[in-house]
Amino acid sequence: MARRSEGLSDRHRRIMEFLTTFSEQNGYSPSIRQIGDHIGVKSTSLVDYYLNQLEEMSYITREGRVSRSIRVLKPMYAGVAGKVSGAVRKAAGNLSELIQIPIMGRIIAGAPIPVPSSDLAYFDSETSVEMARSLLPAREKPSELFALEVQGDSMIDAMINDGDIVILKPAQAANNGDMVAVWLDDRDETTLKYFFKENNRIRLQPANPTMAPIYVDNPDALRIMGKVVMVIRQVGTAL
Repeated sequence: MARRSEGLSDRHRRIMEFLTTFSEQNGYSPSIRQIGDHIGVKSTSLVDYYLNQLEEMSYITREGRVSRSIRVLKPMYAGVAGKVSGAVRKAAGNLSELIQIPIMGRIIAGAPIPVPSSDLAYFDSETSVEMARSLLPAREKPSELFALEVQGDSMIDAMINDGDIVILKPAQAANNGDMVAVWLDDRDETTLKYFFKENNRIRLQPANPTMAPIYVDNPDALRIMGKVVMVIRQVGTAL
């Protein structure tokens, strides 16, 4: 099984494990730079970004920008995170069947919103999802695939929730009914929807009865970035 426990990436878990152990051993939290050194990240702003995410998910609290003011709300230990990795390896059968697909960024599954150009910078070559090759359709080549983290709930009837991971293959064209990641040039926005071509326009259809479709009158303003081949659902566990 491929999954991300409680919506955390591997880097989030490494930060939580370090925060938990360091705080228990020293009675205070590590500095931003110490956290960065532990996870191999030189940019303190990137570390701060990850901490903001953990705070939003209620794993930690902080007193503004006060140094060493991080308080762990949900302790996490290396052995616990190992259970998730172990489950993946067990499903794979042996290590030779394991593949890693890079997580390239986020995709909005809701009303499209502007995506800052810096957003993808938070996802680097070390950010990936590990899974068994046997879980993918046989025709797909793992080396050509990439992953995006879903934000939003417009595809919930397609069993895609906020925080899930979609695996895609690069594509520049789509057939009616394909689920695609698209970029809307005229809006400078991105979204994940079902694709339908209707006369002289494109309909981007959500899988949520409470949301209306997006109509693109100028097909040239829409760029298809990839087709969804698999969804990895976020699984919450009581570890």
